[in-house]
Amino acid sequence: MQPERSERFRAARTAHFTESVIRETTRLALRHGAVNLAQGFPDFPAPQALKDAAARAIADDFNQYAITWGAKPLRDAIAAKYLRHYGLELDPEREITVVCGSTEGMIASLLATTNPDDEVVMFEPFYENYGPDADLCSAPRRYVTLHPPDWSFDPAELRAAFSPRTKAIVVNSPHNPTGKVFSREELVQIAALCQEFDALCLTDEIYEHILYDGAVHVPMMTLPGMRDRTVLVNSMSKTYSVTGWRVGWVLAAPEISSSVRKVHDFLTVGAAAPLQQAGVAALSLPDAYYQELAGHYQRRRGLLTAALERCGFSLNRPRGAYYVMASADSLGYSDDLLLSSHLIEKIGVAAVPGSSFFHRKNLGRRFIRFCFCKKYETLEQAGRLLNEAFGDARNA
Repeated sequence: MQPERSERFRAARTAHFTESVIRETTRLALRHGAVNLAQGFPDFPAPQALKDAAARAIADDFNQYAITWGAKPLRDAIAAKYLRHYGLELDPEREITVVCGSTEGMIASLLATTNPDDEVVMFEPFYENYGPDADLCSAPRRYVTLHPPDWSFDPAELRAAFSPRTKAIVVNSPHNPTGKVFSREELVQIAALCQEFDALCLTDEIYEHILYDGAVHVPMMTLPGMRDRTVLVNSMSKTYSVTGWRVGWVLAAPEISSSVRKVHDFLTVGAAAPLQQAGVAALSLPDAYYQELAGHYQRRRGLLTAALERCGFSLNRPRGAYYVMASADSLGYSDDLLLSSHLIEKIGVAAVPGSSFFHRKNLGRRFIRFCFCKKYETLEQAGRLLNEAFGDARNA
């Protein structure tokens, strides 16, 4: 196909898209046989109870379309979970939409609520899908910097990002890639601006149960004035270690949910029916499951952060999620792309270049993101490889 012909058949809104850096890094890790601390999926088994529930659902012939916006038992289980954990009352018939993972939940929510030229505020760094999501909606982005080392934002910078054109702000807490957990005070500041400028808050709360050091997750939807202007996106993927199942949900007021459901219907029709049935078992697990989950991840966090610090990386310990943004300045690296390539090809450990999480790439050049949702043995192996490379260099 001739170049000019190729351009003719490519939509302008996607012309600048690049491949997912995270998923590309996974492919490079496989090619070079590197330990994959890049992509956030566990390399340990999912809970046996969930696998058994999925197998039973298939055997019991839950193999045809579920209701487009979610099988009723799963919607009921979602409502029961939010009531139990947050005292949040939801109507399963009008306020809960089951989707194909939080990835679809976010794009469906943006498509359902924004018009071309509506502005969307995002904190930077951000999970890499959010930018293309806004672009697919032709919604310009406004950025608010999360400043290292504690990844805090300046309230004046946040206010400056809002305008009469602001339709929504995206809040991810616990946060990927930094591990920041937004405090109640910070969320109240965001909520006040949403109400002042008549804007929505789209929240990605997929790491809600992965918390450390006394951090508390506060759903934006529970704050005064935010019940009907919050769109809450979540998924089974991270909490239940089933990233490949692609079962998530969107919680919103009835009129917003109605729009989300229509978009979802024409995007994907519905999430996998047998896995929705298994989701009922997942969301019915006792509180002890979530405590044990956080405990195991805290130990994994300790293994990885200790290994990185021994090698000379500087970092701020995450209070949530399962990622570490580390700087290799003291090791003489100031280019994250070169460091990522060196780690994969020469050392055998894959991590994500920090700049991939920034619109202003220069803000992320100092950083590289490691994930620790891996077996203890995997993290120990990565630690040995890093120490052989960087530990020896530091001690030379």
